[in-house]
Amino acid sequence: MPIFQPELETMPKPELERLQRERLRERFGVELEALSEQPFRVKSELRDAYPFGLLRVPLEECVRIHASSGTRGKATIVAYTRADLAAWADCCARALAAAGAGPGTVVHNAYGYGLFTGGLGVHYGAERLGCTVVPASGGNTPRQAQLLEDLGAEFLCCTPSYALAIADHISEPARLSLRAGLFGAEPWTEGLREAIERALGLTAVDVYGLSEVMGPGVSAECAEARDGAHVNEDHFLVEVVDPTSGDPLPDGTVGELVFSTLTKEALPLLRYRTGDLASLTREPCACGRTFARMSRILGRTDDMLIIRGVNVFPSEIERVLLAIPELAPHYQLVVERPGHLDELAVQVEGTVEPAPVREQLESALGLTARVEIVPRGSIPRSEGKALRVIDRRTA
Repeated sequence: MPIFQPELETMPKPELERLQRERLRERFGVELEALSEQPFRVKSELRDAYPFGLLRVPLEECVRIHASSGTRGKATIVAYTRADLAAWADCCARALAAAGAGPGTVVHNAYGYGLFTGGLGVHYGAERLGCTVVPASGGNTPRQAQLLEDLGAEFLCCTPSYALAIADHISEPARLSLRAGLFGAEPWTEGLREAIERALGLTAVDVYGLSEVMGPGVSAECAEARDGAHVNEDHFLVEVVDPTSGDPLPDGTVGELVFSTLTKEALPLLRYRTGDLASLTREPCACGRTFARMSRILGRTDDMLIIRGVNVFPSEIERVLLAIPELAPHYQLVVERPGHLDELAVQVEGTVEPAPVREQLESALGLTARVEIVPRGSIPRSEGKALRVIDRRTA
């Protein structure tokens, strides 16, 4: 498949390192060898500086304001200069091209528009690539399904959970023209990928980003390999560190992703701790891109559930559930403390008895849970990021 910016995306490693060195030195006055000695930046600093305390250019030079979703507390405000927006559009165009889009491709964008970075980030990237964009945003899910059929969209862009919600309203997938989807903004497993592909008849590709660093397009899978998301290393220097000690970890080891922005003007960040857990590889990719690749997000440092001494991420539970054919890819985890001990209830749509599901969870994860099999349509559908965990322990 064509590469959007081959002179950058296939840059030989020595040239890429020279570019990173120059940009790191210019932006922060830091040498690459001394990077690991620099202090981390964390989200609480952005919240404490709300709204514009960390800007490095005058506000009048900023042409766009976005904000994080605020799902884990106060939203963080981010700003962009014209150059920042141009770089962002390039990164999102790279992601779409890696998934197989090109000039003239009809892209149905069901990421939310507004302060959330997903909608406008993908929109401008698609236009940069020369695609024809349907700016559907989120909501009115039956109409989304109708537009997909009527307008002949070839690409669907939204969260993985919303892709499944749209699929609920499509009676004849064969009538669609979809061939690929760019899905992100929430952790998802290979099982969920397979469920989306079955429901919509497309190739599902992962895209990663976070508003503090840029938005979607920090990294993305290529359709050829789908074996890790290519980090746009000319714009972002990526590390993996031990979540507890902060010490750098070698490639192939799961740890917390840390990003330094090499080209951001309005809000540059040096060694920003994302809270996202993944690993890196720098092995060659079949697509020809030379950027480092990051694994799927396995969870977040603040997402881990501790149930009666067992540590587990929601994505691990999802992996077990979606391996059972009789279960639908719609579930919710409810954590309560009715007495002195925590209890976990796994609510999932399906047509199987709860006992074998409970046994598989205990066998795979060492986790004792109450399993509730509920009718189709019982689990709330999300138009954005799915609410997978309801924690009632602090109520």
